[in-house]
Amino acid sequence: MAEVSMKDIKLRIKSVENTRQITKAMELVASSKLRRAKERAERSRPFFSILQSVMDDISSGSDSESIFTKEKQVKNSCYIVIAGDRGLAGGYNNNVLDLAEVEMKNKNAVILPIGKKALEHFKRVGANMITSDFESVEDISVKNCHEISKVISSGFADGDFDEAYIVYTKFISVLSQEPSVVRILPVAVNKNKESKKYILYEPDSEAVFNAIIPDYIAGVLWGSVSESLASELGARRTAMEAATKNAGEMLDSLSLKYNRARQGAITQEITEIVSGSEL
Repeated sequence: MAEVSMKDIKLRIKSVENTRQITKAMELVASSKLRRAKERAERSRPFFSILQSVMDDISSGSDSESIFTKEKQVKNSCYIVIAGDRGLAGGYNNNVLDLAEVEMKNKNAVILPIGKKALEHFKRVGANMITSDFESVEDISVKNCHEISKVISSGFADGDFDEAYIVYTKFISVLSQEPSVVRILPVAVNKNKESKKYILYEPDSEAVFNAIIPDYIAGVLWGSVSESLASELGARRTAMEAATKNAGEMLDSLSLKYNRARQGAITQEITEIVSGSEL
């Protein structure tokens, strides 16, 4: 009975060792990719700030209201939801998808999912999706962001939906990521900002404003994708680090059990030998 117990424990130890090797490898891969993703997210932030300032300048110098800033009675909504490409990232995917579901509750919404997990989730729940072409967050390029931006801005202008949001995960640190929602349409502009009258826009400020809206949305989307990718890698690194640590603790516990079982088997053999010699 002791031999069977020892064999089971050895098999369990081997299984946990293999698991620890996998989790450690995934932790190292996530750490390597995280450094680049974090730098990309940090580089994308100034673009949005500068573009927002330019849009405020243009809108403050315009007497007319752009179609992209006009508040409408909301009948239909559009949500761009960015989740991960893979699992094993703690609660990363569930957190952002749960937030999206809360935001869309009781709304007539169309979805543009980005990332394999987002696509799988909205297919499973039977959501109305604009497209399913953007399955990989890691492969999203600036060009893809401009493609999505044109679809969203034209859909809003044509009245297909009356508001548009991006649901993504904000990267705060390696240990902290925050699911967030940002409205991209209608665009919020600062009408109280002092107008720069010396700037001349051709043909006029409204036309210029409308022309840069797709670039603005693409910039916000690129920043959101960059933040989400860094968040996913940070969450996966943390989860795999914890899994590796837990596997190590489990191996220590199993090794102790194996040694006790081995000692018990040896003791039993000695007892049997001594008992046999006395007969």
